[in-house]
Amino acid sequence: MHRMLVDERRWIGEQRFLHALNYCMLLPGPEAQQLAIYIGWLLHRTAGGLVAGILFVLPGAFVMLGLSILYACFRQVPVVDAIFFGVKAAVLAVVIEAVIRIGRRALKNRAMIAIAAAAFVGIYALRIPFPIIVLAAGIIGWIGSRHAPASFTGAGHKAGAAGPAFVGVVDAMFERGELTHAEPSWSRAVRVLAIWLPLWLGPVVLVWAFTGSASVWTQIGGFFSTMAVITFGGAYAVLAYVAQAAVDTFGWLGPGEMADGLGLAETTPGPLIMVLQFVGFLAAFRDPGGLNPIVAGGLGALLTTWVTFAPCFMWIFLGAPYVETLRGNRAVSAALSAITAAVVGVILNLALWFALHVMFRAVVTVEVLGVGPDLPVLSSLDWRAACLAGASMVAMLHFRVGMIPTLIGSAAAGAALLWLTA
Repeated sequence: MHRMLVDERRWIGEQRFLHALNYCMLLPGPEAQQLAIYIGWLLHRTAGGLVAGILFVLPGAFVMLGLSILYACFRQVPVVDAIFFGVKAAVLAVVIEAVIRIGRRALKNRAMIAIAAAAFVGIYALRIPFPIIVLAAGIIGWIGSRHAPASFTGAGHKAGAAGPAFVGVVDAMFERGELTHAEPSWSRAVRVLAIWLPLWLGPVVLVWAFTGSASVWTQIGGFFSTMAVITFGGAYAVLAYVAQAAVDTFGWLGPGEMADGLGLAETTPGPLIMVLQFVGFLAAFRDPGGLNPIVAGGLGALLTTWVTFAPCFMWIFLGAPYVETLRGNRAVSAALSAITAAVVGVILNLALWFALHVMFRAVVTVEVLGVGPDLPVLSSLDWRAACLAGASMVAMLHFRVGMIPTLIGSAAAGAALLWLTA
């Protein structure tokens, strides 16, 4: 998005892009779609935001639904199982590559590295809730901008190819006084809430009213609506929360299946967060009530997609005008940058979670006073998964092989390894 919107199409300038990105990183939910809505809204008001946000999601939603149906129907076929064995190993490499890529942008000094490390320890070992970690990071950044501005102000920002003097289409509109829709208004904020809160939560209330509080659809609607409010930091950070809840709390799918879903989402167009649709599909497919399992799964996928992405429009249409007025505010910039650094630690936790469940057949939790990390049972190491994961990491990080070729190669290698060692 940065390359296309800033460097090639020149729709938006570097600093305004980074300001919008950091705001979207602060919001709960998928930051990529929110950034698309934000820039569409800047360019063409509400209609632009709607078009950008809907078309950013729609192709991937259709593809993911088709893949989820194929997965649910043919997962037990040996050759399909073997392919996903290799895909899971490659997914681990993809997540680690994401940690490194985001870390290079966000961790520019020791203060940011310390925040990332503290966030990792907090969520992995101490099991501190994600929202508390994000709030604490924001407060640290805010205070740091006043007492150690060199370490906090502008952390995580870097000049792009366009340079600081570059003026994009949006910046030119601002200079001509054409961004009147970016001016805060209480009446506009009330209208946004009056429209988008019912649109977002209305389907959840209807599902609860017609199916009861114990139905899988009510659980899906309630859980993913809650997730839309309390999960911050982008797709990888959201997955760390969803994976553990979907596997450990609800039992909708297993750890290996969550990795399978992430592998499928990595190969589809659109945002990575489409893996949540996969989770919703499997949850309803396996508890269809009186419906056909595929129909039930489709409804679960549709409900998951709606409650995941509908709030994104509300967050942008409601908050973006106020955020635009804060451009250049060093304290806000420092708080957002500290949150981005904390997200690196959260994504590292996701990488470790995948590593434990992909490469080891057994994992135990070591608790002291009710908290403690998950540790592998070393004797349960699956050497085949470890070799595939290591090879995928070498391919992506050393030889710069693309994600899709790596996933395909690892899938083929996984099928061959299982056949040879069967």
